[in-house]
Amino acid sequence: MDSANSHLHIQFDSNVSNLNADLLRFEELVREICKTFNVDNAAIEVSIVDDAGMIEVHREFLDKDNTTDVISFDLSDDLESGRTFQLVVNAEMAARQAAKRGHGAEAELALYITHGMLHNLGFDDTDPQQAKKMHETEDSLLQKQGFGIIYYKDELI
Repeated sequence: MDSANSHLHIQFDSNVSNLNADLLRFEELVREICKTFNVDNAAIEVSIVDDAGMIEVHREFLDKDNTTDVISFDLSDDLESGRTFQLVVNAEMAARQAAKRGHGAEAELALYITHGMLHNLGFDDTDPQQAKKMHETEDSLLQKQGFGIIYYKDELI
């Protein structure tokens, strides 16, 4: 699956007992994002947690006592030696949001993974113009991997 010069190490872990998602499909999504942005040397860890796990991470690293959808960390020391990304995504929030928005929890989790990866690759969503570019990129990547349009789905109805 990797080319001769590509060194991608992608790892998933989960503390969610009833996770109904294809981790291989998520790995393919992460590989596609890396390919799209010419990241060929990286260690990427994706932790899939529940609300309690997300609150714990949010509290420890951002001093906030609430849950959220994704927290991403770029732990890269030296870009020449490769990138190191850690993502924490919330499966319980994904299930709630997916039910509200009328798509599957797996697609919502894919959105969170993509969003976290894009933040680590320099995307920002703090102003409307940057957010629009980021969300369009997310939907493009998600569509390419068969998840469909997730972020802008509500606007298309």
